[in-house]
Amino acid sequence: MAIISSLGLILITCIIIWRACDGFEMASNYLGRNMKEGIKGATINAIGSSLPELFTTLFFLFVLKDKDGFSGGIGTTAGSAVFNAMIIPAVVILVVIGKGISSKIEISRKVILRDGISLIIAELALIFVITGPSLNWTHGLILMVLYFIYVAYMLISQGAGDVENDYEETADGGNRSIALFKGDLATVVMGDSKINKAKAIGLLVLSVLFIGLACFWLVEACEQFGTAIGMPIYFVSVVLASAATSVPDTIISYKDAMKGNYDDAVANALGSNIFDVCFALGLPLFLFTLIYGPIEMSSDTIENVGQLRILLLISTIIVFFIFVLAKNGIKKLHARLLLLLYVLFVAYSIGKGVRYDIPVINDISYLLSMISHWFASIF
Repeated sequence: MAIISSLGLILITCIIIWRACDGFEMASNYLGRNMKEGIKGATINAIGSSLPELFTTLFFLFVLKDKDGFSGGIGTTAGSAVFNAMIIPAVVILVVIGKGISSKIEISRKVILRDGISLIIAELALIFVITGPSLNWTHGLILMVLYFIYVAYMLISQGAGDVENDYEETADGGNRSIALFKGDLATVVMGDSKINKAKAIGLLVLSVLFIGLACFWLVEACEQFGTAIGMPIYFVSVVLASAATSVPDTIISYKDAMKGNYDDAVANALGSNIFDVCFALGLPLFLFTLIYGPIEMSSDTIENVGQLRILLLISTIIVFFIFVLAKNGIKKLHARLLLLLYVLFVAYSIGKGVRYDIPVINDISYLLSMISHWFASIF
């Protein structure tokens, strides 16, 4: 019964996060209307759609208040990054091609190189920063500073030129009470009137509150599910929490792709990953260790976190080269390859979590541990 109820609660949180992020997207699109394609996707859209990862990591740390909280947080952010890098581009490709909108997707090489290389740098920083058995506020601060540098670079690199961004001027309208029940936060804030700066900010704040509430329930549900099946919270967060918090990223990228904004669709996924790795993990780590002192990790946590960081880096490099080498456009074959890679990632995570003696899983785990130790020795 606990398994069913926890899975049901996770599904409910996914719906709430999705509806709340719709409101956040409408507000952020208006506030970022003067930003170019690719820049908006990598910054405003990416931050908005990655708020669930930030809140989930905060709640994992501050609710559990132990090493499991940190492992659950990094499991969510890193797992979400793998989901974003593989599932989101695959969904965009298959939907666009499947609906006959185009036979392939053309993405700006500048976007791929800019955000792909930035993400790889962020993940290398994660490997070198989050090392050793003890973590303190300086580790979180370093990760946050890296994100601020990335955002500053993005805004500076926008340059001059025409900006053509669409945004919704009005909500669906109607009765505000019914709209609240349906999760239509835009109507709750704006009613039948047009959006403006004040209403956009109000919608932004309300959306953040709903996202935070849903993420609190998500952490509780993941903890309940892990207890029910006897799986450590780390592995539950890598698979379930990461997928649940990635719903907004997927929907925003899908909407951008339907409008033909392929650069924004991919930039949102990659920019979200940079936010996840640097800020959604860095800020909670900074705040928690500043308040409660250093986090002391067990040997199992060190091993699992170390392997996940290496797996995340390898996955990102593979996806990066898939995009770079697809000079004639990204097609169905690339989408299927990305889906296969994600299935293998989930299978490995579940295999590690169930703690059975599986030779292939053990071999991969040993190899990842050796690579992680090699990186640690360099540092």
